[in-house]
Amino acid sequence: MRDGPQEPDALHDLLRELTRLMLTFSGEGAEGVDRVVRNVARTYGGQAETVLVADGAVLSVTTGGHTLTSTVTAFPDVARLDRAVALKEFLERVRDTRPPLSEAAAGLRRVETLPATVPRWARGVGIVLFSVGFAPAVQPTWYEIGTTALLAALVALLTVLADRRPRLARVLPLLAAVLVSLVTLGLLQPGRGHGGPVLIMLPALFFFVPGDLLSAATAELVGGFLSTGAVRLVYALVLLLQLYVGVLLGVAVTGTPTDALFDTTQDGDLSRWVIVGSWAVFTLGLILAFGVPWRVAGWVTGLVYLALGVQAAGTALLGEVAGTFVAATALAVAADLLSRPAGRPPRLVLFLGGFFTLTVGSLGLRALTSLAGGHVLHGFHDLMDFVTIVTTIAVGLLAGAALVPARGLRT
Repeated sequence: MRDGPQEPDALHDLLRELTRLMLTFSGEGAEGVDRVVRNVARTYGGQAETVLVADGAVLSVTTGGHTLTSTVTAFPDVARLDRAVALKEFLERVRDTRPPLSEAAAGLRRVETLPATVPRWARGVGIVLFSVGFAPAVQPTWYEIGTTALLAALVALLTVLADRRPRLARVLPLLAAVLVSLVTLGLLQPGRGHGGPVLIMLPALFFFVPGDLLSAATAELVGGFLSTGAVRLVYALVLLLQLYVGVLLGVAVTGTPTDALFDTTQDGDLSRWVIVGSWAVFTLGLILAFGVPWRVAGWVTGLVYLALGVQAAGTALLGEVAGTFVAATALAVAADLLSRPAGRPPRLVLFLGGFFTLTVGSLGLRALTSLAGGHVLHGFHDLMDFVTIVTTIAVGLLAGAALVPARGLRT
C-alpha cells in the first residue's frame, strides 16, 4: 500500500519545482508555464492544472487516483539565462527518454544549482558593454559613448556589489539612477551642445529600464492573462518610477534647474559602420550581463540584427509605428520557429536581445523627466509615443505567435 502514494508525491514534487523554475524564467510572459507543466505531467501518465499570477501559482497534480495541490512562488527574472537554456535541454530529455522520477528530480536540481557561466566581474564588464553598445541609439556621438562608458562602469560596480545583498537589490534601480544623475549633473555638467542630460544618463541606466516587462505585461493583458499582466505592468511601472525619482534626487542635490531636463539631441558624428558595429558590442554585453552561454551567441546576435534590419526597413517604408509592429512580429516568428528543434536555445534567450533593440522603456523615462522639467507638451508627446510603441510591440508579438502553427508537445 505504501508504493501507491509515493508516485503521486514524487510527480507532484517534480512538477512543483518545475513550476517554480518556469515562473523564474517567465520574464517574457507566464502563458507558457501551464503548457510545459501539463506536458511533463502527461509524460508520466498524470494530469496537472495551474492557476497563475505573475510571481506564483496554484498547482494541482492528479495521478493514480490521487490529487495533490500546493502553492508555488518565484520572482520572475532574466539574470541567469544559462539556466533557462539548461532547463529547455532538461525538458527535451524528459520528453524523449522519460527517466525515472527520482532521476528527473535530480536533473532539475542540477539546473537550479548550475554554477554561473561568467564570474561576477565579467558580469560587470557585460553591463558596461551593454550600455556602451546601446549609446549610439540614443545619440550617435562619441561624447555619448565616452560618458556612457564612465557612468556604466559606476552602475556595473554598484550592481556587482548588490548581487549578494537582496535588500539592496530591491532599490538598485533607484540607487543607480541617483548615482548616474549626481555624476552627470554635478561632475560632467554636459553643455547644450552635448544633448540633454537625460539622454546622457539613459544608456547607463538602460540595464534597469523595464521595457521588456512593459511589453510582456501588455501582451498578457491583450492575450487575456489579466492577473499576470496587471501585476507585471504595475511592477514595471514601479521600476520606471524608481529611475525617475532617482534622477530627480540628483537634480535636487546638485541644484540643477528642472527645466534643464529637456532632452535636446546633439548632431551625430559617428559613421554608419560604427553605429552598426555598436550593436555587436551591445550583444556581447548582453551575453556577459545575463549569463547567455557562448554556444548560443550566434543565434542571439542574428536575431538582434534581424530586429534592427526589419525595423529600419519597415520604418523607412511605412513609418515608425508600422515598422516597429512588423519588427516585433518578425522577431516573435523567428524566435518561436528557431527555438523549436532540440538543442536550440529557448524562445526567451533568442528573443530578448532583439527585443532590447526596440528601446521601449527609455521613452517612458524621457517622458516623465520632460514633464518634471515643465516641458508639458514635449513630455506628453513622449508619453504618447511610449504608450503607442509599447502597445504596438505587444500586439506585434501576439500577431507573430498567432502566425506560427502550434505543435503538440512544446518545451
